[in-house]
Amino acid sequence: MTKRIRAAIVGATGYTGAELARLLLGHPNVELTVLVGASKAGQPVERVLPSLAGIVRGEVEAFDADRIASRADVAFCGLPHGASAPIVKELRARGVIVFDLSADFRLVDRAVHREWYGDDHAPELAKSAVYGMPELHRDALRTADLVAVPGCYPTATILPLAPLFAKGLVEEGPVIVDAKSGVSGAGRAPSERTHFSETTEGFRAYKIAGAHRHTPEIEQEISRVGARDVRIVFTPHLVPMTRGILSTSYLRVKPGVDAARCTAEARAFFEGSPSVFVHDAGACPDTLWVRGSNRAHVSYALDARTGFVIAQGAIDNLVKGASGQALQCMNVRFGLPEGTGLAMPAAWP
Repeated sequence: MTKRIRAAIVGATGYTGAELARLLLGHPNVELTVLVGASKAGQPVERVLPSLAGIVRGEVEAFDADRIASRADVAFCGLPHGASAPIVKELRARGVIVFDLSADFRLVDRAVHREWYGDDHAPELAKSAVYGMPELHRDALRTADLVAVPGCYPTATILPLAPLFAKGLVEEGPVIVDAKSGVSGAGRAPSERTHFSETTEGFRAYKIAGAHRHTPEIEQEISRVGARDVRIVFTPHLVPMTRGILSTSYLRVKPGVDAARCTAEARAFFEGSPSVFVHDAGACPDTLWVRGSNRAHVSYALDARTGFVIAQGAIDNLVKGASGQALQCMNVRFGLPEGTGLAMPAAWP
């Protein structure tokens, strides 16, 4: 009989934390034992997270590393970058396996991390972190005690690009990445940029021309899989919807490579994956097709006039782009079938 995994969520009151709670409560091998939320500590769970009313009783707790270590085997940290590293350090010192959803441990080159994020709060601990994309790092995840769960934009972008670089199908030169995200990616805290009146009828790019912090993360993973230095031109957009990311990348492929070849290579690359579905060549994935699921839809088309392949990836930013991917990593780490607790289809329409 498979051991029950006791799980804590640190940063449980944001959108990522709420999604973690939803998924963990439906996981057959997990017991959700601790919900931590510093600013909401002492408040009833149903008041802070109304989706859990009648399901999870008790109060949101303050962070206490010793209490968590006594009641949980794993901790999922859904905290902002900078705030997560000190918490993770305390938990790892007590033997808790950590799946961290911040950016604090994703970048292997810590000089690059400091360039994009400022201070490095746990450089020694970062050396032990494994980048938490099972489709790329499944073997390393089997023994990882600290997992750096990828960002949502990188997940939607890396998945369609990785097979092409792994097989050496791409010409030298930068990749152009055009990505759109729903507003839940900005988190639960209200801001002028993301409140209803500012987003519902608008559509805009932000943090352009190399200013978005997910840029080095995408470059890191594509460079690793392609065994060469890759640069991207990344432009993110905010669209008036709650969930979802659609990433569209433009890259010049080598002579003789067409969309059918890209599709075949991707299907071979992702064979056995419980999450990634590769559409027929020329299809256009829709974020509605993955909403609420841990699915990633990938497709390829060739612009024969220019020699560019158009590679698309659609995910739910809160599931495969965050919480669901964290559970997928946990399944790998504990030797469970990778899709355990994540088999639900999208909520469609």
